Amino acid sequence: MIYPDNFEQKIGFNEIRTMLRERCLSTLGKEQVEKMAFSDHAETVNEWLMQVREFRQLILEVEDFPLQYFYDVRESIVRIRIENTHLEENELFDLRRSLSTIESIVKILNHSDEDDSHAEENDGWRREKKYTYPALHRLAKDVITFPQIIQRIDQILDKYGKIRDNATPELLQIRRELAKTEGSISRSLYSILRSAQSEGVVEKDVTPTLRDGRLVIPVIPTLKKKIKGIVHDESATGKTVFIEPTEVVEANNRVRELEGEERKEIIRILTNFTNKVRPYVREMMDSYRFLAKIDLIQAKAKIAEIFKAIEPEVEDHPHIDWIRAIHPLLQISLEKKGEKVVPLDIILTQEKRILIISGPNAGGKSVCLKTVGLLQYM
Repeated sequence: MIYPDNFEQKIGFNEIRTMLRERCLSTLGKEQVEKMAFSDHAETVNEWLMQVREFRQLILEVEDFPLQYFYDVRESIVRIRIENTHLEENELFDLRRSLSTIESIVKILNHSDEDDSHAEENDGWRREKKYTYPALHRLAKDVITFPQIIQRIDQILDKYGKIRDNATPELLQIRRELAKTEGSISRSLYSILRSAQSEGVVEKDVTPTLRDGRLVIPVIPTLKKKIKGIVHDESATGKTVFIEPTEVVEANNRVRELEGEERKEIIRILTNFTNKVRPYVREMMDSYRFLAKIDLIQAKAKIAEIFKAIEPEVEDHPHIDWIRAIHPLLQISLEKKGEKVVPLDIILTQEKRILIISGPNAGGKSVCLKTVGLLQYM
């Protein structure tokens, strides 16, 4: 039982939550911050402490530990459970990068001394593996990674997250024809434009422009009849009209057709890929829950550095022995003012279990009480 109900608010832990949220890399970790709850189970608390201690050690020891691409794609993953749905290009790109981050983290945390030594069996027995970061390994050991899915995405997307021309032979053919047709339109327009410029129909500095996805020529309204074609638009001032010359209308129509074919082929590619991912939705969601926990742990590690915190020894019996304990939030607040917090030495045992805090008004009783509460919570 925790008393009172607003215990967290009284000890200032709501401020700790805010600091943690600010240091999370994604909504994955921020959700974990909201789910944090007080525990009086020593084994659980020690596991949490060990995770943070190992992570602080890991950051110092592992060069370029992957802390980028903590993308939250859970909504997209859940959506594709429905048949005939597909991931869009940007979703696929975020999926690829975040899955790669998960794979890299799992590989590091599941690395053991046996991986290095290639230890052989001795008298029919293999010695137990030892992991550099055992608490973090316990989080990662059952996490599934998806290297084949990552490899397939790399065949579909380029390094900028766009569909590759050669994602399928059909797409390659469509884009080649599209580029050829657009090149033909561009050459025709520039030929028409140069002729019109020499006749004084359009200004010398005018260039072809796009209107409603079609290449057109800007012309002064009084001279628009000098160029045969379709008027698609006019400027807001009415001083310019945009004409699609008759010579390129058919080619422009073909461009629109090819763009439609391109989009259909892209949807087909994305749909086929999504169909292969759909059976693994549940396992992927588990992997992102793991990434969320790592996000929370790295945020805790950042807070620990700010507080210059050390790992306490937590045991499952009523005994408190704090040496030079301070309230971390008070310390930060006073440091900003160029002041220092006064540390406390506190011992409570089963026999001496009552702590009386007395003193005059504004004498620091509340601060002392908050220090005891927050240190106990953390």
